[in-house]
Amino acid sequence: MRRTHGMSLTFGLLETLGQSIVAGEYDNSPFPTEAELAVRYSASRTVAREAVKMLAAKGLLTSRPRQGTRVEPVTHWNLLDPDVTRWMTERPFTSKVYRDYTEVRLAIEPIAALLAAKRASQADLRAIRSALQTMADQAHHHDLALLADIDFHVAILKASGNPFLIQLKELIHTALTISIGLTNRIAGHTADIGDHAAVLTAIERGDSGAAETAMRHLISESLEFIDSMPE
Repeated sequence: MRRTHGMSLTFGLLETLGQSIVAGEYDNSPFPTEAELAVRYSASRTVAREAVKMLAAKGLLTSRPRQGTRVEPVTHWNLLDPDVTRWMTERPFTSKVYRDYTEVRLAIEPIAALLAAKRASQADLRAIRSALQTMADQAHHHDLALLADIDFHVAILKASGNPFLIQLKELIHTALTISIGLTNRIAGHTADIGDHAAVLTAIERGDSGAAETAMRHLISESLEFIDSMPE
């Protein structure tokens, strides 16, 4: 259904405010009132109110009568919300946050690899192989290699056949973009094609135990690398 003009303005303000909150713009300053938002962004009070409500539904804000609106801590945000995970890619990151995202991967991806070894279709295997080949072919082109690396891991997530894991695609995609993006950008550190190939080989053979172990090793190496970085 086509959005009305008013809803287009609301979603535009939602995007602007969401990015600002996640980027930390209001970490040390109060969040504007609806009246202030209306003036600052040349929007109506209705548009400002709806945008605030939507941000509150995502856990980024709380608004109470006579107490105003405040930004909630990250622990209260709905990190599974696609908008929030997308905004998170623009947040200034510390090594702790990189570690947090990699720990999420470590908790999920080895099990996805285990299940993929049991359930992957021929189409799933082709997608995983294609991503790995692109990683190898584009090894000297960081952005293309990063996209292929992400495709490799997401293809395994899909190959698990578990709808709950697949529903975590946005979160995992963000975690991959951040953690792989960090480790691959460090001088002398690139994705290990051999380690990735070991995961694929185990999945192709239907060896669920080896697939889980290979994926756990792959992500654990990234976690160790991040742990070696200063806070």
